[in-house]
Amino acid sequence: MSKFEKDLSKGSVAKQLIMFSLPFVISNLIQSLYSVADMIIVGQFSGTISMSGVNIGSQITLVVTNMIVGLCAGATVLIAQYLGAGDRHAIKQTVGTLFTSLIVFALVITALLLVFKKPFLVLLQTPTESFSEADDYLLITTIGTIFIFGYNALSAVMRGLGDSKRPLVFVAIACVINVFLDILLVAKFKMGAMGAGIATVISQAISMFLCVFYLSKNNFIFDFKLKSFGFHKERLKMLIKIGIPTSVQNVAVGISFLFLTAMVNSLGVIASAAVGAVAKYNGFAILPCVAISSSVSAMSAQNIGAGEMKRARKTMEIGILISFAISFVIFIFSQIFPEQILKIFADDEQMAIAGTEYLRVFSFDYIFVPLVFSMNGLFIGAGHTKFTLFNSMLSSLLIRIPVSYIFGIVMHKGLMGVGLGAPFASSIALILCIIFFATGKWKKMVILKKDMAEIKSE
Repeated sequence: MSKFEKDLSKGSVAKQLIMFSLPFVISNLIQSLYSVADMIIVGQFSGTISMSGVNIGSQITLVVTNMIVGLCAGATVLIAQYLGAGDRHAIKQTVGTLFTSLIVFALVITALLLVFKKPFLVLLQTPTESFSEADDYLLITTIGTIFIFGYNALSAVMRGLGDSKRPLVFVAIACVINVFLDILLVAKFKMGAMGAGIATVISQAISMFLCVFYLSKNNFIFDFKLKSFGFHKERLKMLIKIGIPTSVQNVAVGISFLFLTAMVNSLGVIASAAVGAVAKYNGFAILPCVAISSSVSAMSAQNIGAGEMKRARKTMEIGILISFAISFVIFIFSQIFPEQILKIFADDEQMAIAGTEYLRVFSFDYIFVPLVFSMNGLFIGAGHTKFTLFNSMLSSLLIRIPVSYIFGIVMHKGLMGVGLGAPFASSIALILCIIFFATGKWKKMVILKKDMAEIKSE
């Protein structure tokens, strides 16, 4: 194996999971600082109107990012299973097909967002006061779509190969640049939401180019030469089969929060800013669960590729224990110090009061998320992304939105009612995960059925 590859199908499962997920946790933590730094610096130096603009613009950007993260998660699973099975040729073809597909996809998404960004903002009932700020932020981040796609694709490939450390280094460099540019453009030059958008795009571009330069100079499995790009039919079919359900799943979650954003925007700019602040905090709060879920996915995929089903299951069980322990502490912290958490983002008494009742109810989600995410990590690692798609669509669109609307708007419970949607949806998702796991259907081979037969016949 090369320096970028690590065998996760041998040794202590607990140690492997902790060592693999820790850089992932830190990497995601740092990456979240992009948007949180935007929100804090904009809130402190430009006020709640610009803060609302960043929140609304970033919600649309987040849907696009989640779309590509889902597709890349599928690539991570494919690469990890091929690595576990020892098929390096399939790995190289998968990487080339992934990169080529994402370049085309990025160009299409950029064009669509440039044309439809204003209608999207109108659809979200963006408050008149913050419309131009949201429009400016979305314009800049749309132009930088290619860099968002590029970094996530490179990170996904390295994690599929068992390397979670190098993505951490590149995103850490980018974060430092992002915070510096935020202070320069927002605090010093008073550019508001536009300045925050420029800082984010430049930092992500630098992160991507540093990553490509380093890998191309260190005998990475993909050489980044023009001839290596292209579509390999069988790999593209597998990327679509495994990646698209995960991508749609992530988009469904993002769309559900867009609906909630529109719902909250109808309550005014203070409510919009409060929910935006909680959303940024939530991004940090669920980071350990997200990182451990992705680590469970990559580790279980390698183990399944190597025929180690018991290790795959044990990976999920340890993932649940670790993520629940962390998440429960965050839940308690959120219940005790909600107002102090919100005032980190902006020293606005009205916003803090509005956000406190929302955060106290919403944070019950942290009880269910560790179990749902770790179980989904196993199912995705096994290639059963259709189930995770179904479960996510059901909980995100058919449960979270109606519950939030009924309690928040119809029953006039305001932000407290809106906040009930998340924990209620996650509890239903958990029940379905337990049922699917109990049936044992997750053990059925999806990705390597044909490939494993060929390997065994050699």
